[in-house]
Amino acid sequence: MRIFTAALATETNTFSPISIDKRAFEASLYARPGEHPATPTLCTAPITVGREVCAREGWELIEGTATWADPAGLINRATYEELRDEILGQLRAAMPVDGVVLGLHGAMVAQGYDDPEGDFLSQVREIVGPDVLVCAELDPHSHLTAKRVAAANFFVVFKEFPHTDFVDRARDLWAIAVRALKGEIKPVMSVFDCRMIDVFPTSKDPMRSFVDRLFVLEKSDPAILSISVIHGFMAADVPELGTRMLVVTDDRADLGDALAEKLGRELFAMRGTFMVKQVDEVVAVEQAMAASAGPVVIADVWDNPGGGTAGDATVLLAELIRRGATDVAVGTIWDPIAVQICFAAGEGGEIPLRFGAKSAPETGSPIDKRVTVRKLVKDAQMRFGESFAPFGDAAWVSFDGIDVILNSTRAQSFDPSLFSALGIDPKSRKILLIKSTNHFYDSFSKIASEIVYCSAGRPYPNTPATTDYRKARRTIWPMVENPWAD
Repeated sequence: MRIFTAALATETNTFSPISIDKRAFEASLYARPGEHPATPTLCTAPITVGREVCAREGWELIEGTATWADPAGLINRATYEELRDEILGQLRAAMPVDGVVLGLHGAMVAQGYDDPEGDFLSQVREIVGPDVLVCAELDPHSHLTAKRVAAANFFVVFKEFPHTDFVDRARDLWAIAVRALKGEIKPVMSVFDCRMIDVFPTSKDPMRSFVDRLFVLEKSDPAILSISVIHGFMAADVPELGTRMLVVTDDRADLGDALAEKLGRELFAMRGTFMVKQVDEVVAVEQAMAASAGPVVIADVWDNPGGGTAGDATVLLAELIRRGATDVAVGTIWDPIAVQICFAAGEGGEIPLRFGAKSAPETGSPIDKRVTVRKLVKDAQMRFGESFAPFGDAAWVSFDGIDVILNSTRAQSFDPSLFSALGIDPKSRKILLIKSTNHFYDSFSKIASEIVYCSAGRPYPNTPATTDYRKARRTIWPMVENPWAD
């Protein structure tokens, strides 16, 4: 067998002011054929797992380009077309192939393209023809468009949020692909539109129990190959926005259709109950300062670079300063200009510095302080499961009992190692202020005495009922109370 693999991925917040071009992909991951490292990124596990599988099977794995950009706003049209055409050209050169196994995200939007993955997969299908297996791993915060379903044989989606299972799901993807290529099974997809958009953290019920049931159901019948929830991505103004159930069966569309609808209606019945309780910045800081032990983790859930925002909001930091909080570490605030100034000053430098709140309205005001530059690190990175996440050149500055990490490459707070990368022991601080909606939970919960989820400012469109969508359908919950009404 000859299998082609590649990855093209990012998550697009169409409301974000931060447009991205090829430099954003190069800053996060841009690996030409055969150059992908041994460790995967969030959307490139099909490549690293594919190396293991094809070596075991004695098959030839032909690697194309693997590239990933951290979430942001619209992709420059020429950039998307260049990266797409680069991989399509590599596929043409590799022909004939028996299968195509891809790493995608599923929430990419480019200037002029509401559905880049649908466009990309359709062109892959045109190249390989109707009989070659085409499959991909997707992030659940994606859009399962009809165009994508028509172009691919099957998808496997991360089940967990936080996405701790992207390598495990890549193994599932390849397991199904191998059996299909050997002629043992015929994967078919069944999709049910749940007519809703919500946030579904699997770190708590009811979503924890729901996902655990999916694992049980997958083992209950050999005809059921995979079950996934496409959460959808509410910060994207696209025509097919929304949550969907996806069931992959062994040529049993009848079974898949019935199961997808049953599970999808159960999910809809629990709408609005999934997200953890959030408090404003005043309550969050009061609660953290009153705690008897630390570290208390305050999660700035909506200024989350993982959702395409800048990660430079200062609303919470300003409240900590106002209240006179000390023994605080902040990780991170995105400000490449401030980082550059700190590098020029050097370690030990004492300088007046303005930082933060440059990207968008409702993210607070810039912080003006005289700071000490404690530590400078080039190309800093933190752990994320079995992978590493870069956050660029970074500076640790301190003032008035508060330590702040400034970074030059936007990244959400995945892991406490973001602090230790700059020489800060996160377990020694009373309060840790981080920026993430839920990806932080798996690692930070291991050291936190308490976690406070805070909704501060409005950098992210987190209320779909009032979001100013122009393209997304208005016939799903919570835009309407009963989307099933005729």
